[in-house]
Amino acid sequence: MEPLGGLPGVRSARFAGEGASDAANNAHLLHELGPFPRPWKAAFVCVAAAALPQRVVAEATGKAEGEILPAGRGREGFGYDPLFFVPSLGKTMAELSTEEKNRISHRGHALRALIDEMKTAGLLLS
Repeated sequence: MEPLGGLPGVRSARFAGEGASDAANNAHLLHELGPFPRPWKAAFVCVAAAALPQRVVAEATGKAEGEILPAGRGREGFGYDPLFFVPSLGKTMAELSTEEKNRISHRGHALRALIDEMKTAGLLLS
């Protein structure tokens, strides 16, 4: 996230401290973003890799872009999902059905790209 210099990043589950709850992480995020003007642009990013014991054979990155809302909406999902608004759908990640979320999620994009990489490399059959 730009205003926060890439935070919470890979430590997102511990953004408010070791053992912090989702609610505590969300509150800490909103506190940290408070001084910055909205909209608060954000992205979920996932890097997936397939590896053998001594080497990575394929890797891919997936990204879901959106905005952070000043208050959570929705009851599905976990983590930052209630705050992560997807403008193209007009919903937060926590308001999406499982099907909608799988279609646009960073993890879904990364895994589909990883499968394509593996097929291209001849590691998977079509």
